Parts: sequence; C-alpha cells; structure tokens
Amino acid sequence: MSVVANTKVEGGDLPPELLDGFFLLMVIAGNETTRNTLTGGLMALTENPSEREKLLKDPSLIANATDEMLRWVTSVIYFRRTATKDTNIRGQDIKAGDKIIMWYGSANRDEDIFIDGHLFKVDRQNAKKHLAFGAGEHLCLGNRLGHMQIRILFEELLKRFPNIHSVAEPVRIPSNFLAGISELKVSI
Repeated sequence: MSVVANTKVEGGDLPPELLDGFFLLMVIAGNETTRNTLTGGLMALTENPSEREKLLKDPSLIANATDEMLRWVTSVIYFRRTATKDTNIRGQDIKAGDKIIMWYGSANRDEDIFIDGHLFKVDRQNAKKHLAFGAGEHLCLGNRLGHMQIRILFEELLKRFPNIHSVAEPVRIPSNFLAGISELKVSI
C-alpha cells in the first residue's frame, strides 16, 4: 500500500480521489465478491441437485466446480474502463478515450465460449475461461486466494453436510454493481 501511496506519475502525486478509490477497492474487493460467490455457489448446488450429486460422487471435480461457480454466479455485474487506443470489437468501433462497460454476466454466458452457458455444470470442460476475476493487466490480484477459499469451503461443507440445501427463496442484495445474497436459509 505504501508503494501505491508514494507512487509518482509524471512527477506528481496520485490525486487523492484515485488513492481513495484504490484503497476502497483493496479493502472490499476480495471480501464482498468471495462472500457473494460462496452463497451463490451454494444456491447453484441447491437449484441443481444432480450437479451436487456429481460433486459428492467425485470430489476431484471441486476445483472445476469452483471455476463454474465463479462463472455462473458472476459476483461483479459490470465494470467501466476507458479505451486507451482505437480498436474494433465484433464490428463496433471504439475510439481512444471512449468509456466502455463490461458486463461480466454476459461474457460468462457467451454461447460462443460456453455451450449452454445459462446452465450450471460442475464438470464444464472450459469453466476456467470465466472472466469473474477480470483478465490481463486488470486480473484480480487475489484471484488465487479467492479460488482457494471457495474451493476449500465447498470441500469441507460437502464432506460435513452432504445434504445441505436452501429452504427458502434467497434475499438478494439490492445493487447495480455486485450480485449478492444477503440471506440464504439452509437445512443441513
């Protein structure tokens, strides 16, 4: 954090609003998104009992199932970026300086990448192609930690409570930025 706080750009300090945004992102990023993926993943297993059965019969699928949860839940709804150069994406011209909105749920269900992308499948062969952690220079710094936390929770949870399932409709967090659940009642 001190490296960021003391970074100079073109000889000057970073503006306070940029630092504030960065530090806020550092504090909440891995907390909210991981928590939302955990509850969303449990909901996915509840809504798809045959997929939960696959995990119970073959625990080696848990790492792949973790990627599928990240893809299917897609905790971050969107993010905005600014184009740094002129480009063209699928016939759409984008000029340097244009503001671009990335809809992660759309990308993570893209039928050109994920066959039956709307379905939750713990054995999906290309689940790792999800963009839940972003990509390239914007890849989440905590991606490995987040993946590990989700994987371990479901390894242990399913060992101890193989019949866990929700017993009521989830209460969703009202947000245009994060897809989350504030309450998920379960039976173990």
